[in-house]
Amino acid sequence: FYDFTVMRPHVRLAGGVTREVVWLSNDFSAAVIPGAERDLILGLGPEPHLRWRTFCGAVVELARAYESELIVTLGGFLSEVLYSRPVEVSGFSSDAEVIERLALTPSRYEGPTGIVGVLGDSCRQAGVLTASLWASLPHYIAASPNPRAALALLLQLRRLLGVGVDLSEIEQQAADFETRVNEAVAADPKLAAYVRELKKREFAH
Repeated sequence: FYDFTVMRPHVRLAGGVTREVVWLSNDFSAAVIPGAERDLILGLGPEPHLRWRTFCGAVVELARAYESELIVTLGGFLSEVLYSRPVEVSGFSSDAEVIERLALTPSRYEGPTGIVGVLGDSCRQAGVLTASLWASLPHYIAASPNPRAALALLLQLRRLLGVGVDLSEIEQQAADFETRVNEAVAADPKLAAYVRELKKREFAH
């Protein structure tokens, strides 16, 4: 599924001596959460470059094999938002109850799509319920990963799935991240001026 001229595999030292190649992959793991109504399957990995329909078919097949009730995808997109505001999470779902429970605004976007859009369509055709949550990220802050965005997504995911997950570690990471961003903006006059302009636009609306 990957073009290794676009995204290279990594070499690492095993035991500090032997070199081994770590290939790109999407990994799926079982998660049993005490007290939860359901178990989870967590999938993590980079967007594939090739054979998207085959890839999505494999994910749908996995969901069917384990009788999954819902496939949820998480992501972020760059936007003209103030970094100091709470992270906005938007999304959509093929389940009207999910849309109502999370107060999601259905997207009216038409245009090029990524693997999330293709996977959502594959699920729709296969009759598998889906939901997709997206965090809005400030385009002028080049930071990846973004713990504030991850926390906002996980809070919505916890609400959606009704599972009790301790988020204290990522809450601390998000607070530390916000401090670093504040310091970076304060140290960059051009960036600070741009942020002030965004605030003026926000108040104007």
